Amino acid sequence: MAVKIRLKRLGKIRAPYYRIVVADSRTKRDGRVIEEIGKYHPTEEPSFIEVDSERAQYWLSVGAQPTEQVAAILKLTGDWGKFKGDKNAVSTVKVREPKAPFEADTSKKSVVKPKAEKKAEAPAEAPADAAAETSAE
Repeated sequence: MAVKIRLKRLGKIRAPYYRIVVADSRTKRDGRVIEEIGKYHPTEEPSFIEVDSERAQYWLSVGAQPTEQVAAILKLTGDWGKFKGDKNAVSTVKVREPKAPFEADTSKKSVVKPKAEKKAEAPAEAPADAAAETSAE
C-alpha cells in the first residue's frame, strides 16, 4: 500500500485550514486517514504550523511519501532535515508574539458593587427608617 503524508482541507470557502495527515494514496483528499500528525493554518499571520515531529519521523522512516506542500512544511519545521540526516536541522517557523496580559485600570472606580455591599446597604436603611417613624410618633 502506498502511503502519503498530505494535507486534509477543512474550514469554509475562503477560510481554509488544513490537517497534516497520513493516508493511503488512493483515498479521497478529505477521506479516511490513518493518522493526523499536524495542523496548518495559512490564513493567520504568521501562518500557524504545528507538527508532531516524532510521528512525522516515524512515517518518513517507514516509507511514507510527503506531497510537495507537506515537504515544504516539513522543511520549515526541520523534520525533513532530521530525516535526511542533518543533525543541525532546526525549526524556522515564525511564531506569533503572545498577547499582553489584561490589566484593569486601577485609577478608575468600579461601577459594579460587590454583593456584600448591596446586602449590607439594604437592611441598614430599612431599620433606620422604621426607627425614625416610631420616634416621630
